Amino acid sequence: MKLVVLILLICVVSPVIAQTIPSKVYSWDQAPVVKKDGVEDRTLLEGTTRDFNNFSVHGITLPPNHTPLPAQTLEDEALIIIKTGELTVSLGSRLKTLGPGSVVLIMPGDAHRLENKGAAPVTFHLMRYTSKEVPDLDLDRMKGQSFWIDWKDVPYQPNAKGGRRTMFDRATVMCKRFEMHVTTLNEGLWSHPPHTHRAAEILMLTENTAQESIDGRMQSAKVGDIIFLESNVPHGILNTGQGSCTYFAFQFE
Repeated sequence: MKLVVLILLICVVSPVIAQTIPSKVYSWDQAPVVKKDGVEDRTLLEGTTRDFNNFSVHGITLPPNHTPLPAQTLEDEALIIIKTGELTVSLGSRLKTLGPGSVVLIMPGDAHRLENKGAAPVTFHLMRYTSKEVPDLDLDRMKGQSFWIDWKDVPYQPNAKGGRRTMFDRATVMCKRFEMHVTTLNEGLWSHPPHTHRAAEILMLTENTAQESIDGRMQSAKVGDIIFLESNVPHGILNTGQGSCTYFAFQFE
């Protein structure tokens, strides 16, 4: 199944058999781009994982003063991380304009709308996924669970290696557990020695560069790239750049 986002969260299905997603770094610059009506859609990765039938990450750019479509609902779950610019988000009757680093989690059945009201483009990562273990999508029960987190409201907590911002740690409709935080890692340091865990993990750099050890092989990553780590794959991130690096890290299963 191929998910192509053209304007908002519009799902287009093509008869492509989904492939298992390998653990590696997925480059922002090398991702194929589809352009329509001023909107750019980069497909960073898509396929299946241990816990998800359909899993994809796209990079979406909306042009300035972009006219939105009417509010929509989804049957899958969606996560948005704003990369650059300001995105105006409607969740039911709630409305908020969010800047870089802010996060939106959209549950199945919740009405939402995305728009760019500003004079500059807005770019965001969009992750969509459907669990292999969801027995029944009771949309009425799920309504109202969507939320946003404004980057400006998340406190920075210094530590010996740099610092951390805690975003959320909870169960969702499609995840038994979904934990997200943002790490700032000082120059020359490992976040942890290479290790494994049951949950799959994604890392996404927002500042500087780093290298990820994936099953014993070092791979370089830069701002906008997606590092996908499947369940129980040995991994660890090393700051090899000058100065600190910052990255989102989220585990889900």
